[in-house]
Amino acid sequence: MNKKYFWGIVVVLLISGGVLYLDLKDIPFVHLIEAAKNINVIALFAVFGLMILSYAFEASILAVLAKRKNEPRRSRWAFFRIPIIQALFNAITPMSTGGQPSQLAAMIQIGIEGGRATSILLMKFIIYQIVVFFAYVITIITGFNLVATKFAGLAFLIAIGFLLHISSIVFLLAIFFAYDWTKRVTNILMDLLSRFINTSRVAGWRNGTLEKIDTFYYESQKLRQEKKKLLLSGSLTILQLLCFYSVPYLILLTLNVSADWVSVTQMNIMIMMLMSIVPIPGASGGAEYSFQTLFATFVSSRGSLILVMFLWRFVTYFFGMILGILGWIFKPKKISSTLDD
Repeated sequence: MNKKYFWGIVVVLLISGGVLYLDLKDIPFVHLIEAAKNINVIALFAVFGLMILSYAFEASILAVLAKRKNEPRRSRWAFFRIPIIQALFNAITPMSTGGQPSQLAAMIQIGIEGGRATSILLMKFIIYQIVVFFAYVITIITGFNLVATKFAGLAFLIAIGFLLHISSIVFLLAIFFAYDWTKRVTNILMDLLSRFINTSRVAGWRNGTLEKIDTFYYESQKLRQEKKKLLLSGSLTILQLLCFYSVPYLILLTLNVSADWVSVTQMNIMIMMLMSIVPIPGASGGAEYSFQTLFATFVSSRGSLILVMFLWRFVTYFFGMILGILGWIFKPKKISSTLDD
């Protein structure tokens, strides 16, 4: 791991530590002890198990998409380490930009050829975005009004995050269902940009965008021809996200806080939307603040709220970093493909 990623970890730890210090400095230590006494140890282990299960479902998606006849089988660890390595590099790079390249590197390490690995990751990305699209839309329709009423400032940021996500997903779906129309619209937009921006720069953007549209369309058509893989991967993605989105609810149960699963999950999904627009590794600072603000509706005790926030951040963020470091260190045996693409 190079120095850039090392300093990413340092930045994350410093910011998260600073936020935790600011939260704890005005809270009597005895209040935290009282809150900790309510921890259900069995439920706490179940929280970590749920997070591991989320990674396991994601690894299964990759295994399904990578499966081919007459090719040696790779170990479960070979695929499981891919999502946890992604979790590590998502956490330590701004806007989670390191996640995709790290997955690609991990797949090449286990013997999957680079072009094929890119294709598999792109197909996984398509499926994930379609499932997330429905999750975000349903959440905004059913739960945004509550946030907008009580937390107007956060609601504005969540709306921005939602629009950014949905606009990118709609663009991908447009390629999927209206390939020619999407290319025409892209060319029109680039023609407009060339009136205000250096033409050579716009030409580079145009070529890059059209190339990505072609690649995405090719992979989406290939995915449509493999309906069994599509359905199975889609089902596994739903299970993956259900596990991940349910972590805060189970953490509340760990502290014997009664809450409604639907409401808690809606809040968590909206936090994910907000985190996507914080340009700091792991959205440090913004994630903790938004979690405390939104989840104050469920937890009345300040000490319990800080403990819930710490457990949520550790399980969904630092736990993934720890697993990712282990995944990066312990490499599985490399198995070369026996088929040419």
